[in-house]
Amino acid sequence: MLPWAEMLQMAVARGLAPDAFWKLSVREWLWLTTSPKPDFDAAILKSLMEAHPDG
Repeated sequence: MLPWAEMLQMAVARGLAPDAFWKLSVREWLWLTTSPKPDFDAAILKSLMEAHPDG
């Protein structure tokens, strides 16, 4: 059995409305909650931020 209450709480915490949560497929839920590893590290991010500062 899936932990529906916990999943709904996680969805709401991520800004997803309850009605939108219930319309998701399991595949969509996994896509939203699985965080892929970034292709860059903190040093690359810092250099990008220095090269393109917020104006």
